[in-house]
Order: sequence, then C-alpha cells, then structure tokens
Amino acid sequence: MTGKTNIYNMKKIISVITAMTIFAGSVFADEGMWLLPLIQKMNGKAMKELGCELTPKQIYDINNTSLKDAIVQFGGGCTGEIVSAEGLLLTNHHCGYGNIQKLSTVEHDYLKDGYWAMNRSEELPCEGLSVTFLEYMKDVTSIVEKAQKKAVKQHGDDEAAVAAAVDKAVQELIAEAGEDFPHCEVEVESFYNQNVYYLIVYKKYRDVRFVGAPPSSIGKFGADTDNWMWPRHTGDFSMFRVYMAPDGTPADYSPENVPLQAKNHLKISLAGVQEGDYTMIMGYPGRTTRFQTSPELKFQIEQNDIRIAARTIRQEVMLEDMLADPKVKIQYASKYSSSSNGWKKWQGMKLAFDKLDIIGRAEQEEAEFQKWVEASPKRQTKYGNAVKDIAKAVEAGREANNMFTKAYETIYRIELTNFAITLVSLASRDISQGTDTLTALNNAYAAVAPKYADYSVETDRKVAKAMLKHYRDIADTEYAKLLKGVDIDAFVDDMFNSSMFTSAENLKKAIEESGMDIVKDPAYGEGYEMFMECVNGQIMAMATEEPLAKARKLYTEGLLEWKKGEPSYPDANFTMRLTYGTVGGYSPKDAVTYRHYTTLDGVMEKEDPDNWEFVVPEKLKELWKNQDFGQYAMADGKMPVAFLSNNDITGGNSGSPIMNANGELIGLAFDGNWESMSSDVMFEPDLQRCINVDIRYVLFIIDKFGGAGHLVDEMDLVWTTGKDY
Repeated sequence: MTGKTNIYNMKKIISVITAMTIFAGSVFADEGMWLLPLIQKMNGKAMKELGCELTPKQIYDINNTSLKDAIVQFGGGCTGEIVSAEGLLLTNHHCGYGNIQKLSTVEHDYLKDGYWAMNRSEELPCEGLSVTFLEYMKDVTSIVEKAQKKAVKQHGDDEAAVAAAVDKAVQELIAEAGEDFPHCEVEVESFYNQNVYYLIVYKKYRDVRFVGAPPSSIGKFGADTDNWMWPRHTGDFSMFRVYMAPDGTPADYSPENVPLQAKNHLKISLAGVQEGDYTMIMGYPGRTTRFQTSPELKFQIEQNDIRIAARTIRQEVMLEDMLADPKVKIQYASKYSSSSNGWKKWQGMKLAFDKLDIIGRAEQEEAEFQKWVEASPKRQTKYGNAVKDIAKAVEAGREANNMFTKAYETIYRIELTNFAITLVSLASRDISQGTDTLTALNNAYAAVAPKYADYSVETDRKVAKAMLKHYRDIADTEYAKLLKGVDIDAFVDDMFNSSMFTSAENLKKAIEESGMDIVKDPAYGEGYEMFMECVNGQIMAMATEEPLAKARKLYTEGLLEWKKGEPSYPDANFTMRLTYGTVGGYSPKDAVTYRHYTTLDGVMEKEDPDNWEFVVPEKLKELWKNQDFGQYAMADGKMPVAFLSNNDITGGNSGSPIMNANGELIGLAFDGNWESMSSDVMFEPDLQRCINVDIRYVLFIIDKFGGAGHLVDEMDLVWTTGKDY
C-alpha cells in the first residue's frame, strides 16, 4: 500500500464547491472531463438526450461491475481497455512504443516489422510496465475540512502545523482504506486547487506482456508530418495482456502467473458510425489548466518558445543519425517520438492562441470577473487583487523559471553526463546510509547499465556539442558566460574521449579499478556543473511558487463563487474521467470542410517509398488492391481507418476507448487536431476534435494483415443495429 496526498494550505471552502455544482466559464454540451461518481447527478440527463443508451450506474458503480472496470491506466501516462475475459488489452501504438522499443533488437526489430504472438508462450514480458484499475472513490472533503478547522483552532496562523495536522488526518484515511482494500494503492487527490478531495483506491498489475502490434509503417504512419493533423491514416494501436498470480492477486512477472480474469471487458462493435452518433470516452486525462489567467498564458507561450528552439536543434541531430543507422533508429525511436510530440504541440498551441485569441478571451473573463468583484465591498476585500497578485507572482518567477527551462531543455539532455550524475548520486546515497563503497557502486551500476542499450555515444557527442552551443547563446548564467570563451567542439571531444561513462563495459571496468575515484571522471565533473544549472534555476523558481499558488487558489475560489450553479468539472489530473459527445467533421477555415472519417484509400494516396514516414507495407497494398477486407469493410466496400468526434480529451487519454451509445468499443482515441492545440487551457467547440482509429481497422490489421485472427476470436464482436458511414 502506498499513500499520496496533495494537501497544502487550506481555507474554508463554501459548501457548494464540495457539492460540485459550480464551474468557471460556460460549459458546452460536448465540453468536460467529468468525474465518474457525479455523472448520475450532473450528466445523466444530458447524456441520455444526446443518445446514450446506458444508465449512469452501468457506466460507473462502485459496488457492482460496470464499464469503468474495463478501463486501465496504462503505464502511468496512457489509457488502455480490456477487450477479452482473459486480460487482453488494447492501447495506442505510441503508448506501447517505448516497451516495444525495449524488446526490439536489430535482429528482431518489432518497431519496424511488427509482432504477433501466436500463442500465450510467445507473449513477451515487459519489464517495468504496469496497468492500474480504479477500485473505489469517496469524497472526503468534509473530513479534510473538519481536520483543517480543528487544526486552525489549535495552532492559529501556524500554517506548517496546520498542514501537518491535516496531512496526519489524510494518512489515517489512507491507512484505513488500505485495510479495507488489500493489494491496493490508496491516494487522496485534490481538485479545484485543493478545494475538493477524493480518496481513491487503485489496483495495480505488474505483469504485463506484449502480444502484438503492427509495424511502425502502419502504427506510426505519417509520423511527425501527420502528428496532430487531419486527415489521418495511422493504425495507432498495440496489444498487451495482463497477468495475475494464480490466486488472483497482482504479482511481479513469473512464468507461473496466469492471464487476468477480468471483472469486465468491452464488447467490440462492427456496426460502424456516422455523423451525429453518440460517443463517449473513458480514460485518464493528464493535465489541463482551464483556470489560468492571461499573465500565466502569456508566460506559458514564452516558456514554450524556449522548448521549441532547443528541441528543434536536438531532434535534427537525432534524426540524422537515426536515418543513417538502423541500430540508432531503434535506440532513439522512443526518445525522438516523445520529444517531437511536445515540440509540435507547442507550435500548434502558439498558432491556436493567436487564431482563437485565447489570451484576449481570458482577459475579457478577468474583466467581467473584476466587475462582479467590485459590485460588492465584501468581494472587493477578498478578491479585489487576485488577478494582480497572480501577475506579480508570475513576474517574480519569470527569470528563475526561464533559467531552469533553458538548462533542462539543453545541457540536461546530454546523456553521458546524466549517466555520471545518476550513478554517483545513487552510490553516494547508499554509502551515506552505511553501504560499503564497492557494493554501493555496483548497485548504482545495475541501475544505470540498462540505459546503455538505448544509447549511441556518437549521437550523444553530437547532441552535446549542439546543446552546449545553444545554451551558451541563450543563457545568462556564469556557466554560460564561461562557455563563451571555450571551443565547444574540442571541449566535448575531450570529455567524451576521456570518460569511462561512454559504455557499460568501460564503466564497469572503471568501478572495479578505481572505485569512488570515478568522481574524477570529466563526465561527472562537467555533468555536475550542468546539473547545478538546472538545480539552481529550480530552487529559485520554487521560492516563487507559494505566492503564485495562494493567488491562484484565491482567484479560483472567486471564479467558483461567481459561476455557482453551473455544471462543474475540475481540471484533469490523471484521475479517471468520462467525456461524451458526437461523431462529426469540422471546417477549419474558409472553403475547407473535413468529413468525419478516412479510409485505406488515403493511405495509398499518401504513399511515398522515398519518405520513411509514408512507406506502405507490400502486404497492405496487396490487401487493398484485392479489396480483401473481410467482415471489417464498410457498407460501400471501403476500409475505414480513422474518424473524428468532439470528445474533450488531452494527453493521458491516448489509448482511451471511444464507445457508442451501448458502451461498445468503436475505436481508440489517439490524437487531437491541429486546430485544438489550445484545448488544455480553453475548449473550442467548433474546432476541437478527437482523432480515433476505427476498431474495424484495428481488427483488420490484426486478422487480415497480421494473421493473428485467434486474437480477434478471443474478443466479443457484436453487430448491433447501427448506422454505417
């Protein structure tokens, strides 16, 4: 059992917040990442009117099996869904990408060639991968508030003592729940900036095995060019299976483990959808910040510009080596993909901010809020300076936050120095706790050594040169000033040529021969200087966080009071949410209208054998040429690939099931459109779209392309009365 709290300085919250009946800003019918325990009270009627055939209890019931029992958090950063009684799991290809990459070699490149387990013995264990089920949620706001009131009476204005008392009460809640839910993890999560609290119980399964995935030419078709874009033709899915101990409990990997006997799994609909059909998505959206003020939004763009510039340079270096060497391509595939995803999103966000006047709209809301505040002396006293205080706090932290971001996105990305810092830090910690030096070093080596499997020293050498040059040009620290008088190419070459951290073998030898003298290695010496650039910036930034947090909390409280009575959803925070909407296309600009789906015809239209992003496998071309789509084709004989809906999602929703009115799986959410890059801060109903891979394309690839029809046979397929494209 583990416990997590997000308890800071709390004040008395108006009771209506606890009741979750307020919201900052207008809520559109298709907007919102809704908390599951509240959908019956807040969303049931609207969902039914939109077309939902399920009752709220069929979707979420804490005491009985419901739809939520088929949904998992996959690996901590994505969502997945159980699609068979024996723990078969679907998620996105890009969610499984890192695990597939770790399992790949030049001889067995599962990223390039794909993989299909033809029996259970061929399902490959994924070290470190876990999936998490939601077991239980309970509103504990009143308990937390009671503990806070009691602490204030005892300790007055001693905020540290009050916070400690509240945390003690929370830990007692966690311990009690841990007794009631063995083999589970318990957290207390806050919502609305510490205004509402839920105790949440999760069950985590740690034996997850790779079952299959298409080659990247399907699962990542379009790669960076098509990322965040529509029309889309990516078969973005992968398959895993969850295993448990023979007694049914979660367990680490063991050959003795058996497939999970799932509480619930999703049925698969082959009926198809059409524009206007009801859809809902359940998953674990990561972070949204829809309560941000205009000063915060302006600074966010400033931070993003720093990130974009650094990643542009780093990615160019990585990609050049990846295209030149198949081994490097495997080693850096996941690193490059992760970096480029944010890089492109931030560019789209900046454009969306301008096009949609996001900052201007925030300023308008702030002005209207201020009018409401000034209409009451009591509100003026409490909220009158809320926005100004946020602006002051943002400005106070500007230099430090920029300092940190510049260092983190450049010199901190040099892997050689990271290896050195990590190993010495781990060893030093163990030595300080009484572990003998050699044992401590060997333990640290065991933690660092696996990283070398995904490491190219020559690629890292090039990255180091580029990042140090860029940091020298953009930073204003003492270290950056020292770099101005240095031949960086020669400096980097000397460090790499002299270091023992360039390979696992060299590092092991150095530990055996030199022990802690390894701190004299140039990678550690320079790495420490680079690391401190990040640390110093972070420390300075943290010193400005408390005033910003207080100001933000006060402003949020004011917004909630101002908008009381409106349907409410809090910002995403990696807790399970439901979003509902409809299938539909959109018009991004004058004379341009996108329909709501794509077909395999579009894959062939995009094919470019000379561009790695748009290579089409020969077998897929053959299936298309022969129109050999089996039971997965649309009524007109074409093969669907992807479709659009207006569900409100964000990062973390990748891999989430998109379901029809009956709760049957019709696809997997995997992306947003280019025009919705501002969606984390503001929902735009006319333009924001969720891009989903059609489940029929998923099954077609598994069955007809991959020859793994036994996996389809394991699922429950339904041909419910429905409408096709």
